[in-house]
Amino acid sequence: MRRRQDPLLGALGVLLALGLCEAVGRAGLVRREYLPRASEVLARAVELAGDPLFLAGVGATVRAWALGLGLACAIAVPLGLLLGSVPVVDEAVRAVVEFLRPLPSVALIPLVSLLLGSGTETKVALITYASVWPILFNTVYGLGETDPLAKDTLRAFGFGRLSVLLRVELPATAPFIAAGVRISAAVALILAVATEILAGFGEGLGIFIAQAGLATDGTRDVLAGVVWAGVLGLAIDMVLVWGERRLFPWTPEHRGDNPRAAAAR
Repeated sequence: MRRRQDPLLGALGVLLALGLCEAVGRAGLVRREYLPRASEVLARAVELAGDPLFLAGVGATVRAWALGLGLACAIAVPLGLLLGSVPVVDEAVRAVVEFLRPLPSVALIPLVSLLLGSGTETKVALITYASVWPILFNTVYGLGETDPLAKDTLRAFGFGRLSVLLRVELPATAPFIAAGVRISAAVALILAVATEILAGFGEGLGIFIAQAGLATDGTRDVLAGVVWAGVLGLAIDMVLVWGERRLFPWTPEHRGDNPRAAAAR
């Protein structure tokens, strides 16, 4: 029942927000140049779906997002397994990690742009840097939550360190890694668009928003681009949540979504 109610409540919230914006626009409480009607913004967003140049920009943003997130996973998961499994290595690099982690990725945009230019390489580098941390710390935390009895049982049967890692620790940590990937996916999309907006030229969804913001009457296009960014983020999150429910139905937050588990209880 709760699973059915959540999307309905979310849709109701979106409709109320759109209705409020439409009412404010029609009442003239805010100048149209600053806040166009919601119906006009949505119509423009739908119209952009037929613009090949705009869709090519969206594709460029999605490609940079996917490359950055994929590199972050390839770096963070093995590194997290290493730090969580070998306390000596964890202690040795903790100072470096704690120094780098608080640095805001947006503040690094000028430096990275100077070194790599303003193309896809800059976006991918910044996305990778920002996306590494949630996956890394979730991996380390997941290893710490692994059942010690299961590990001791395998060791008692003569399994080595690598076998324990692959047979017990990695499967137990996988839901934590998936949660970190979901968090990083949102961070990556935000940073991809933000990097494009600050760059101001090239191709991408953020470039469209930045150029529309410089136009005389570009508020509608800016908000339409923001709508596209929000829809992309929502779609990505829904796909990742669906994947988590399919792959890890035994986790506490997903047990209620599994009819067999509910029937067993």
